[in-house]
Amino acid sequence: MLRLSLSTEEYLMIGDDIKRVFLGGTGNHLRIMVDAPREVDIVTSSVLEKKDPKRKETGPKYYAEPENPGMYIPQKSFQGR
Repeated sequence: MLRLSLSTEEYLMIGDDIKRVFLGGTGNHLRIMVDAPREVDIVTSSVLEKKDPKRKETGPKYYAEPENPGMYIPQKSFQGR
């Protein structure tokens, strides 16, 4: 699995013909745009799980990270008091 961080309006190409554009977000919501050929089915997990409830139990689990993980917070240096 590949994990990326994108800035607003940056995009990710999947193959030569599928583009995912990050449009921004607020709180716990993320807005993306998917540009793909008509032959490609795009379905959200909530739709798939309504259709097949066992999928939620047996499918992969993903967990959100804290907004500012400690390793990304710059350390302040206290020099010469």
